[in-house]
Amino acid sequence: MAMDVVDYEIFGNEMQYVEVELDPGEAAVGEAGAMMYMQSDIQMDTVFGDGSQQGGLFGKLMGAGKRLLTGETLFTTVFQNTGRSKQRVAFAAPYPGKILPMNLAELGGTLLCQKDAFLCAAKGVSLGIAFQKKLGTGLFGGEGFILQKLDGDGMAFIHAGGTLMERTLAPGEMMRVDTGCVVAYQPGVDFDIQYVGKIKSALFGGEGLFFATLRGPGKIWLQSLPLSRLANRIMASAPAAGGRSVGEGSMLGGAVLGGGLLGGLLGGESD
Repeated sequence: MAMDVVDYEIFGNEMQYVEVELDPGEAAVGEAGAMMYMQSDIQMDTVFGDGSQQGGLFGKLMGAGKRLLTGETLFTTVFQNTGRSKQRVAFAAPYPGKILPMNLAELGGTLLCQKDAFLCAAKGVSLGIAFQKKLGTGLFGGEGFILQKLDGDGMAFIHAGGTLMERTLAPGEMMRVDTGCVVAYQPGVDFDIQYVGKIKSALFGGEGLFFATLRGPGKIWLQSLPLSRLANRIMASAPAAGGRSVGEGSMLGGAVLGGGLLGGLLGGESD
């Protein structure tokens, strides 16, 4: 299936969104809940599978099954320009970070990424799965045994948390990375898992038991703030989970919301 060629512009710094411009008849496919706004002639349609509509009913079933295995919903949303002039639709990042435009034609036609990285793409890009070939990688890799696989020659947009690092590894060049910080890489990169090597470091170092090893050749994309790390910090700081709300808000705000000085005193959080 031919890919729709879309123009785009990315706005914002820490909390970005991407605006995609569609010619009449063109369409984009977005992850469920990612749409921010769309103009009047954009027709939104929820479809079964990954939206590529390849292979008829069997292809749709396969696409839905692939999404289910990666932990996504069985449906994606297609946004098509049904008007006679250019129309725009925008997709927002789910948490602080950077939106990465990926021209699959320039990347060799395939990109592997963590399962929650995909944001949107030109219609025709296939959203598949890639199984880790090594048991250790699947069990301890942080990314799990299954990754998202983007195939095609159109534009796809993925999201990285925090600050982005993009690097091209030379043949044989290797980097050791926290498993959650891997966003995406080209298929030519060898992705494996390595034990930290020392019991003391594993138990008390705070970095986990395993590193991801990425060996070139190929491009890699890393993120400084994985969603899991952000969620863990928020949960650890929540008063319901034993965290403390110290010095937050004025006395009036604390009295009303229970999260400031008065709330802390009543909750036994005074020093």
